[in-house]
Amino acid sequence: MIPEFADPADPSLPLWLVHSGDAGPMLPPGLGAFAESWARAQGFAGKPGQLCLLPAADGALAGALFGLGAADQPPGRERFPLARAAEALPAGTWRLENLPDGFDAGRAALGWLFAQYRFDRYKAAEPARARLVCPAGVEPRRLLAMAAGEYLARDLINTPASDMGPAELEEAARALAARHGATVEVTRGADLLDANFPMIHAVGRAGAQEPRLIDLRFPGSGPRLTLVGKGVCFDTGGLDIKPPASMALMKKDMGGAANVLGLAETMASLGLTRGLSLRVLIPAVENAISANAFRPGDILTSRKGLTVEINNTDAEGRLVLADALALAAEEAPALLISMATLTGAARVALGPELPPFFCDDDATAAAIQSAGMAAADPVWRLPFWEPYEAMIEPGIADLDNAPSGGFAGAITAALFLRRFAAGAGRYAHFDIYGWQPSAAPGRPKGGTGQGMRALLDALPELLA
Repeated sequence: MIPEFADPADPSLPLWLVHSGDAGPMLPPGLGAFAESWARAQGFAGKPGQLCLLPAADGALAGALFGLGAADQPPGRERFPLARAAEALPAGTWRLENLPDGFDAGRAALGWLFAQYRFDRYKAAEPARARLVCPAGVEPRRLLAMAAGEYLARDLINTPASDMGPAELEEAARALAARHGATVEVTRGADLLDANFPMIHAVGRAGAQEPRLIDLRFPGSGPRLTLVGKGVCFDTGGLDIKPPASMALMKKDMGGAANVLGLAETMASLGLTRGLSLRVLIPAVENAISANAFRPGDILTSRKGLTVEINNTDAEGRLVLADALALAAEEAPALLISMATLTGAARVALGPELPPFFCDDDATAAAIQSAGMAAADPVWRLPFWEPYEAMIEPGIADLDNAPSGGFAGAITAALFLRRFAAGAGRYAHFDIYGWQPSAAPGRPKGGTGQGMRALLDALPELLA
């Protein structure tokens, strides 16, 4: 589906934004005595998220009131509170009225677009009923591009592995490239060995579909930006098989790939790729179980030449990312970003909706975290903690893919990846979850983008 705003020329109804006050709701002047009486009779107090439909004298719908809470209260728990109105209002076209000073109309409109999303590939879904006229002073093109990238990421993550294997992920990348004039090169199957991507091949060789490395380049010139996304289309855990409860959501283990494709979609739609050299790399595999699956105790030699002892086949994401990061670093990009649904440790530390990221450069990290908070796309910096390097160094190989002990799992995984990103100007790794466990305004249960808007808003500063 395609996100859209209503045509400003269409007849529309007012949605009045109302703060609460000590003496009751701060109703806007000109609302009219009838509407004011009705609102008070309905118990409308301007509380956060409170909605009150307003009738006209003839019984027709005349508009609605939406509560913002006290004007001096800190931001609430919801990223997109106005999305509650988008989900609850009756069918029709609506326009925002009575915008308070400091009100972020852009965020409100983006949340409204996010609330329109429906995943209806397998079951018909009722379309969004309420449509919004883009508020005055807000650039609709940017919001629509961000929503399109988010929709793409959600669609890819929500699609089960039966219809989103490595081949289908490649098709999605090719479709994006065709929309925006990018070139695509794909290395598959045994050709991965010839091209020196041995760990991508080892992880994916047991799958029904051939493992592959997808390489997109967008037309443009300027600073080199490379995005690497983990594309494990399903993760059984391999021979170290996951229990059923842990395997249930593993269709989302390609969430890193979905997010870098969503970010590339937004950037290309806005023409941002013309001012830089954007490359997107996706190692696409299925971590399956078969007679030729890689085994615990195996030692793999990576593209970089570093050897890796396999102490758990369920720590496969870092292996496929390592070969892709090594390739990316050979080109010495100014900024190298990896995104992956990598560790359960990250979720234990910060929960499902605050993904950690790792970056050695303080200015880069500060720009990303600040942009994420401002864009309602929060991320939180964790350290590449040098003293833990010894934890990923086993006795018989250069690296250990799954250190024993269970401590600092997100950090040790990030340290592992950093070994392969050496050569890039700056490197940042995002350990995302890619899934909304329960519905929230503008964020339905299911696949979700994380870190995309944080990076989008930070990039002008990072690549200046």
